[in-house]
Amino acid sequence: MNTIIESVNNRIAFLKRAIRRAEKDKSSFPEGRLRTSRSNGRIRYYKVNKERDTSGEYMPKNEHMGMIKLLAQKDYNKHFLKSATDELEMLEKVLVRYQKKQSEAAYEGLSEERQNLVTSYIPSDDQIAEEWQSKTFKTNSYKTENKIYDTRRGEKVRSKSEAIIADMLFEMGIPYHYEYPLRLRNGKIKYPDFTLLKKRTGEVVYLEHFGFMDDENYRKDTLYKMDLYRANGIYPGKNLLFTYETNDNPLDIKGIRRMLKETML
Repeated sequence: MNTIIESVNNRIAFLKRAIRRAEKDKSSFPEGRLRTSRSNGRIRYYKVNKERDTSGEYMPKNEHMGMIKLLAQKDYNKHFLKSATDELEMLEKVLVRYQKKQSEAAYEGLSEERQNLVTSYIPSDDQIAEEWQSKTFKTNSYKTENKIYDTRRGEKVRSKSEAIIADMLFEMGIPYHYEYPLRLRNGKIKYPDFTLLKKRTGEVVYLEHFGFMDDENYRKDTLYKMDLYRANGIYPGKNLLFTYETNDNPLDIKGIRRMLKETML
């Protein structure tokens, strides 16, 4: 539900910006309107100045293209403002009605005592996240002896940096699994460092930490892994986040926190 409201609000904001641009242009157009006719496959352009004039003044294309474009833009401007304003009014009305009549309100409007007595037909974002978080799975069995770093959530990870990232996710309330199995299109199983759930949309996002970027072989493996993700429809900036560090560039904790806040919350 939050995703729908967010999408509608984004569309409203987009339309308002476009309407402001169109309104600003409105005062800069010349008098008259554009009339076109087609003869023998050629388009002719005419400037019509009087309302009842059905002919207008002929404008050769090679001499008056600037004026032709302005008059064409003027006509488009008029039709755009009408259709965009109609859409904006419709969306604003729908948004008000949707927010008032959302089905979730039937449950959310109950007292806590009543909520404890019933089962909601539409689970909340928190309920969905809780169910997702409670999934059991078989984690990566490769070199489990290397999982020696504790997280605040009580699990073991393979590096101090992964522990920092895990604690950051936990602190920010972002549901995550560590080394959750991912089945690729060829049937093989890979284990991303972190599998995250974007609560407000229900999207799954993967986060990989590249901790040894000084090492040439490690960099090659990293590029292979990125290619593998891309071949399976997992793209940086869409459903894949990554962090990295080198000897000269330690883990950017503030930057990672900002990235998570802007992409996951």
